[in-house]
Amino acid sequence: MELHTTARPSNSGALSTLVTVFFFWGFIAAGNGVFIPFCKHYFHLDQFQSQLIDFAFYLAYYLGALALYFIASVFGKDVIARWGYKNSIVYGLLFSALGAVVMILAVNANTFPGMLMGLFAVALGFSLQQTAANPFAALLGPPETGAHRITLGGGINSFGTAIGPIVVALALFGATKASDAQINALGLGKVTTLYACVGGLFLLAAALFFFSKKLPGGKYETHSESSPKALTALLIMTVLLIAIFIPVFRSYLTETDDPILKEAIEMDRLKWLLCGLIIIVGSLLTALTLAKKNGKGWGAMRYPQLVLGMLAIFTYVGVEVTIQSNLGELLKQPSFGGYTSSQVAPFISMYWGSLMIGRWTGSIKIFEPSKSIRTILIFLVPLVAFAVVIGVNAIAQNDTAPLYGYVVCIILQGIAFYAGQDKPAKTLLIFSILGMAFMLVGIFTSGKVGTYAFLSGGLFCSIMWPAIFVLAIAGLGEFTSQGSAFLIMMILGGAIIPPIQGKLADLQSIGIHNSYWMPVFCFGYLALFAISVKGILRRQGIDYDSSIEGGH
Repeated sequence: MELHTTARPSNSGALSTLVTVFFFWGFIAAGNGVFIPFCKHYFHLDQFQSQLIDFAFYLAYYLGALALYFIASVFGKDVIARWGYKNSIVYGLLFSALGAVVMILAVNANTFPGMLMGLFAVALGFSLQQTAANPFAALLGPPETGAHRITLGGGINSFGTAIGPIVVALALFGATKASDAQINALGLGKVTTLYACVGGLFLLAAALFFFSKKLPGGKYETHSESSPKALTALLIMTVLLIAIFIPVFRSYLTETDDPILKEAIEMDRLKWLLCGLIIIVGSLLTALTLAKKNGKGWGAMRYPQLVLGMLAIFTYVGVEVTIQSNLGELLKQPSFGGYTSSQVAPFISMYWGSLMIGRWTGSIKIFEPSKSIRTILIFLVPLVAFAVVIGVNAIAQNDTAPLYGYVVCIILQGIAFYAGQDKPAKTLLIFSILGMAFMLVGIFTSGKVGTYAFLSGGLFCSIMWPAIFVLAIAGLGEFTSQGSAFLIMMILGGAIIPPIQGKLADLQSIGIHNSYWMPVFCFGYLALFAISVKGILRRQGIDYDSSIEGGH
């Protein structure tokens, strides 16, 4: 890869603009956690339908990444390389601004499918931005500090996830916490205002990038490794997924008040959705099996750590999103406090704040503290981050008293960090086991204990992205870039797993509380990946214990 630029001085002004893009990703994605229960009540949706917000949002990431890979494979042209990092981010911001316009039009038309189209377009722009922004951050200064700039972007992204739910809740409900019955009378005018502001910010950021003469273009020459078999496998998987979701959506054209027939229809929908999950897992495992026999044409998929890592990223993003996306419905239950949709914002904020807490803690090593100072910071930094989340909620006049006891979970995470010793495989295993254990605690309890247990999913998801990523691309050599693109595609997990949990919650025989068995199984696979990838890399003579940094 050869960059068409020779100037590599630090560019703090450009970096400041760039990190606002990282902020947007976290702000919008986390804000969906409040938007989901709002839309459920306003449009009278079931839990599965409310999860279509995540489906539309994260599906766009997958299709965007797949489209870029398809163009590079078929036409031999890397779109990002051709446009350059700077222009790619500008185009991505403009596309997200277009999505905000679609959102506003849909709101004025009072149509939920139109709003899904708007969110899809916003996230499609994000997909292009995210593909370009991380390497662009590395370009804005000396190479030796590139990782620090990317980590800074991850920290800003996490801050966006912490305050996104609060801002969205204020935009929808104001300072007054409306009851679920009052939500229906609120109207969608405030959503128009929210997305008008967001769209304006997208345009402002695009203008700052476009008119900046100090920014390097970031164009480079690249060679795309041929992988026709991998492309075919992904396209077949995509077509089958579309075919699976068609009967699910068509089933909503049939309405019935018969509870027995309704439960039967719900079971059929669940079966179709589980078939979708089987298609994804089966497609990747089949690719792995075929690539073992003959690696030619499979590109990065010839490496088992990459294919299993794709499943791990799919599972990680899915579990990270599904825990909070279904949290609003869970907190409505009397046994979990009986909160209204307008009262869940501080809990959603704390969930995403938990990821910020973990990522800030995971970033301590980049400052190279002594061993004793590092031990102190492992417990001090999470408490400071926790205070930040509490403080932001307090400024927003949210009731923070129910969250104080959560500090116990944060201390336990500090112990887990200390035990992980910054080793990706070991840390991933510890955090996966703890995630699974806390989900089980949540399932078998209720009240504050159950709520804290489910919120802690954010703590244990926090460092999974970098841990999985470095393990999955280890030893890929010339296929590292392609392998990274495959991993980005697996953000698809955020589109598939939350709707499945939502459909489980719709079944009277399961309900929202027991639907949280879904995250248990997800964390279970992540633990298995952490164990199996050590053996895979060891057989390839690769050191899997190189340390990790927080942020995603």
